Amino acid sequence: MSHPESAGARTPRETLAAYHRAMLDKSADDLADLYAPDALHEFPFSAPGFPPRYEGREAVRTGYGAVWGASPVRIDEVRTVSSYETADPEVIVAEHVVVGRLPAGGAFTVPGLLVLRVRDGLVTHVRDYMDTAALGGVLPIRAARG
Repeated sequence: MSHPESAGARTPRETLAAYHRAMLDKSADDLADLYAPDALHEFPFSAPGFPPRYEGREAVRTGYGAVWGASPVRIDEVRTVSSYETADPEVIVAEHVVVGRLPAGGAFTVPGLLVLRVRDGLVTHVRDYMDTAALGGVLPIRAARG
């Protein structure tokens, strides 16, 4: 585990790249280390069995650790479809598609859109709009319940 408070001047775009790497590796620790201690991660389109938010870095670590740790799927690629820097220098918006394989060999794709706010190199707020219908067939979402 790194020391997130030393993130320094990581830009929102650099943070997005690190976020996608953590997704690709299914590393809850690497993902959580990108967050400020009091960050908020919201899922506006939350599905039944999936939490509407994670409050704080450690909740991100625990929640994603449970989901990714319980999932036998392999993530092959996190493809950025488009990303946009905004008038607010702390915010980046990114559309992506997660591509992977199920244990039986079938392929899956889960599209999503992230709105990340990065302050002093750490994520302070995420609005995570993912295709929960596609996600429900891929991850054990009940494992994420708080």
